[in-house]
Amino acid sequence: MPLGAPIGNAIGRTNWNTDFVVDQPSNRFKLFFTADSTEGTPGSYPIEAYLKFADGSNMKVVDQSMKPPTGTGAQFGPFTSPAGKVVNQVNFKIGANKDRGGTGFSYRISVQACN
Repeated sequence: MPLGAPIGNAIGRTNWNTDFVVDQPSNRFKLFFTADSTEGTPGSYPIEAYLKFADGSNMKVVDQSMKPPTGTGAQFGPFTSPAGKVVNQVNFKIGANKDRGGTGFSYRISVQACN
């Protein structure tokens, strides 16, 4: 089932930090990234993703930079939650902190969760 994302303020941002709320018990997660920039030569997209747990801890599951052609991207996972941990959010950070050439380029992200 797809999960929803909140709306953020775009002004002055150099990276995006988006949380997807997990409102049903789930223990397997697939994360998707698609480059949507119309820029002819976009920079790399630095991508980090985390499973965030109900106890306040988190686990980094993605840490890489991609430079995919427009309309393409990657699937990450499936990732499973560790035994005894309950995932309540999946967090994506996409941004130019590591590569200023990635600033201002568009993309799509989504998360699928299941048992």
